[in-house]
Amino acid sequence: MVDIATRVYNHNWKIDPIVRSVLDTDFYKLLMAQTIYRRHRNVDVTFGVANRTRRVRLAEIIDPGQLREQLDHVRTLRLSRGESTWLRGNTFYGKRQMFSADFVGWLETFRYPEYELHEVDGQYELTFHGPWIETTMWEIPALSILNELRSRGVTKGMAKFELEVLYARGMSRVWEKIERLQKLPGLSISDFGTRRRHGFLWQDWCVQAMNEGLESAFLGTSNCLIALRREVEAIGTNAHELPMVYSALADTEEDMLKAPYRVLADWQEDYQGNLLVILPDTYGTTRFLAHAPEWLSSWTGIRIDSKDPIEGGEEAYRFWRSRGEDPREKLTIFSDGLDIDTIERVHAHFNGRMRIGFGWGTLLTNDFRGLAPEALLDPISIVCKVISANGRPTVKLSDNPTKAMGPGDEVERYIRAFNAGRRVAQPVLV
Repeated sequence: MVDIATRVYNHNWKIDPIVRSVLDTDFYKLLMAQTIYRRHRNVDVTFGVANRTRRVRLAEIIDPGQLREQLDHVRTLRLSRGESTWLRGNTFYGKRQMFSADFVGWLETFRYPEYELHEVDGQYELTFHGPWIETTMWEIPALSILNELRSRGVTKGMAKFELEVLYARGMSRVWEKIERLQKLPGLSISDFGTRRRHGFLWQDWCVQAMNEGLESAFLGTSNCLIALRREVEAIGTNAHELPMVYSALADTEEDMLKAPYRVLADWQEDYQGNLLVILPDTYGTTRFLAHAPEWLSSWTGIRIDSKDPIEGGEEAYRFWRSRGEDPREKLTIFSDGLDIDTIERVHAHFNGRMRIGFGWGTLLTNDFRGLAPEALLDPISIVCKVISANGRPTVKLSDNPTKAMGPGDEVERYIRAFNAGRRVAQPVLV
């Protein structure tokens, strides 16, 4: 196993670039890219990074030269022959050749497009503009780079012994959480921690620990490169990006209201089985479920993202019951800001009533809270989201208005159109 402390202390950029492969990304990004490639590859899209934890002034921690160096390195990456073979021939979610030959052929020739970087009031403005199929690929690498450069900036002054103690305490914390998870009957849990990880080596260690400690209860990792190297399942479905772009492209309010369902109609043409998971909260879960077409009743499950997990889970339970479905046969995935206490609480509440799964993200792969002075290593809430499509602003309302995104007037227009009503703001840790 890698000696992380030594590797950090004797840091060598050539050995440890932050992003090591085109596959050092989340599986859902490749799944969505294939859907985009087939239908909307030439839509003109802009992505932008937003640090919601404004008290952490990233431009004062991360050297701009190092940031550009890492971003430029990503632009040199190419899909290797072995990685292409894995995508073409591996079985994902029980299906071989999930990725079509033409899509993998495109990915083999893909090169990351240019970026724009500016410093504004202690933060970095990092944007990516171009064809949707290209700009979408920047989301995960951009976030991985910013989070790991922040970690490196905080730890660069530590002595080797300090680093050894830091990582020993971090490993102990992860293992204590795993020991608590071992006590949950019928647990199903995956690593969703790529976007805000402490670093690649740390995420890789966490996946190995989960795999050994939880055995069959650990379903796999969202990170494609780690899934390939550690021979575990690649896990993921879809994200808010799709309905945000589809809605922005709509020419009428009626089409805008239908857009979130049109996303899923396209999705079920491309995928099946456990990939048929509804993400309903982009413009409000309650309205989405109330107007959901009947064909969605046959889908495998639902993902609860921005609502209180108990409240959201109960809403999903009622939805399946109202559609004549048995909730015990439906999968409900919880994935928003999870840590061990919430996982235990949700498991105790729903176990036996529904099939439940957990996508454990930032607080698996980046939980050093209290282990560094002045909370310098505490995780931050940073996102890279689509902000416009064909020149039109994109909007996300979310069940939690703290997570809403888009220009104020457009957010208000979407609230009226989707009849989003009163939404309860909740603090966002990650």
